[in-house]
Amino acid sequence: MPSDLVDTELLKTGTSAYVAYANSSNPDMMYLTGFQVNDPLVYIKKKGEKGILVVPQMEYDRAFDECRCGVLTRGDAGFFDDLKEYKDGLTATAATICRLAGGDVLLSPDLPVSLAKKIESFCSTRVDRGIVSEMRSVKSPAEAEKIRRIQKVTEEAMGFAISLIKNAEIRDGELYISGDPLTSDYIRNEVHCFFLRRGFFARDTIVSCGRETAIPHCTGSGVILENEPVVIDMFPCDSRTGYYSDMTRTVVRGEPDKEIAEMYSCVREAKALAKGRLREGVSGKEIHEFVVGFFNENGYSSGNEGFIHSLGHGVGLAVHEQPSLSPSGGELLEGNVVTVEPGLYYNKTGGVRLEDIGMINKVGFECFTDYPEDIRI
Repeated sequence: MPSDLVDTELLKTGTSAYVAYANSSNPDMMYLTGFQVNDPLVYIKKKGEKGILVVPQMEYDRAFDECRCGVLTRGDAGFFDDLKEYKDGLTATAATICRLAGGDVLLSPDLPVSLAKKIESFCSTRVDRGIVSEMRSVKSPAEAEKIRRIQKVTEEAMGFAISLIKNAEIRDGELYISGDPLTSDYIRNEVHCFFLRRGFFARDTIVSCGRETAIPHCTGSGVILENEPVVIDMFPCDSRTGYYSDMTRTVVRGEPDKEIAEMYSCVREAKALAKGRLREGVSGKEIHEFVVGFFNENGYSSGNEGFIHSLGHGVGLAVHEQPSLSPSGGELLEGNVVTVEPGLYYNKTGGVRLEDIGMINKVGFECFTDYPEDIRI
């Protein structure tokens, strides 16, 4: 891990130590420690030293085996002496932090305000601009492999979801399975079970149909319909590693109407062209604006309808992280893992989105997604 970047930030800010306080659902904390825990813990990294996670005695042995940083018990950190003196846990935690830091501290940007205020009563503070998020945005080969692994399972889940639609019975334009209506909720729940059986978890999986598809993040409800677009967007997490993937396909059971078919062809081409332009040194803004221009040239303007979201985003220990393929997107770096997900959305017609994921390298884009793009099933 490039911990020297934290040291550089400490030098820039004139602070002695970087401090975070969170559980492992916080992607920065998971990145810094590699330790999965439900309760928030203190992480401290002093200049030129290895980071330390302060844990309860009951967690010490597990943390010692699993952490990628040093481990110290609360007792050895002096927390219980501070608790005797200050009588409440929050003040004692702040006192312990400042003593271990040995000077002014640089606070993680999402450290609780209540704790930050207590820390300020013991030492001077500065708020970090997001250096750990920047560090997370460049993946190591081992991190990239973790994302490839979950993407492979995501493709299996996509195939499973599409098979439910493909094999359903059609009655008066509605899809049925085992005599019951095939609904968005049914598919979503089955997909979530699919992931759980394989050691992954997913939430808010999108299975929208018909006019719902015109709303990009509509999770979907109701019966799946014949000849209507179905947008399926999955972004599961590996329960063991904490890494995510992200993937979208749009399908139609039957024959899409002409407008949807034309939108689909344009979106598919936009994705392919964007992927062909990704490489180190290109900005996310440049790629996003290229796709905006491509859609405009093909008669799909951007505004309240059409292409109404960013082209893509980073993926790692959070499903949305840096970098961004958007109007504000900065320079892309080798090791960035990003999605490419152009879409078109019209209230009277419906929507189409296709999404792949892959890694930026010096000469191009290594796509992790290997799944068909046929709209008709």
